[in-house]
Amino acid sequence: MSDDPPEVPASSADDTRIADAAASALARARVAATEKGFRPGMRPKRRRRAAGAEPMLSGTARDGRDPALLGDQLDRLLVDRGWKLDVAVGSLMGRWAQIVGPDIAGHVEPQTFVDGVLTLRADSTAWATQMRLLTSSVLARVEEEIGVGSVTELRVLGPSAPSWRKGSRRSPDSRGPRDTYG
Repeated sequence: MSDDPPEVPASSADDTRIADAAASALARARVAATEKGFRPGMRPKRRRRAAGAEPMLSGTARDGRDPALLGDQLDRLLVDRGWKLDVAVGSLMGRWAQIVGPDIAGHVEPQTFVDGVLTLRADSTAWATQMRLLTSSVLARVEEEIGVGSVTELRVLGPSAPSWRKGSRRSPDSRGPRDTYG
C-alpha cells in the first residue's frame, strides 16, 4: 500500500475550488461592510442625488423623460384653460342624485349655474320651501364634492306655472285661478 491520497475526480476538485472562491469573496465583502460601519441585518440607506447632479440616464426612478399619467395631464389642461370650475359644476349636475340623495333629487333638480349661483327648480312649493330650509346643509355638501367657494348661493325656484294673463275673455282686474304655483 502506498501513502498517496486517493484520486479525487476532476469535477469535485472544481466544485471545491469554486466553493473556496465564493467563501473568500463573501469574507472580503463582510470585511468591507464592517469597515464602512454596516452590521448584519441593517437596511441599506437610500442614495440621494445631489442638487446639481445629472439626472439618471436609466433605471426605474421617475424623471422628466417618463410618459406622464393621463389624469395628471387632464388636470393640467383643465387648470391651464380655466375649465376646472366648469367641469366641477358639470359633475355636480350629473351626480346630483348621489350628492343630495334620491329623495331630494326626485323633487328638486339643478337648472343653471351662473357666477357662483346654482339655481334649483322644485316640483312643488312645499319642496321649494323645504329646499330653502336645507340650503346651508346642501351648500356644505356641494362644497365637499366640488370645492370651497365654487357655489356661493343656492337660488330655489318653485314649479313653473302657466301664464293666466292672455286670452280674449280675461278680466283686467282678475288675477286668474291661483293654486300652489311659485
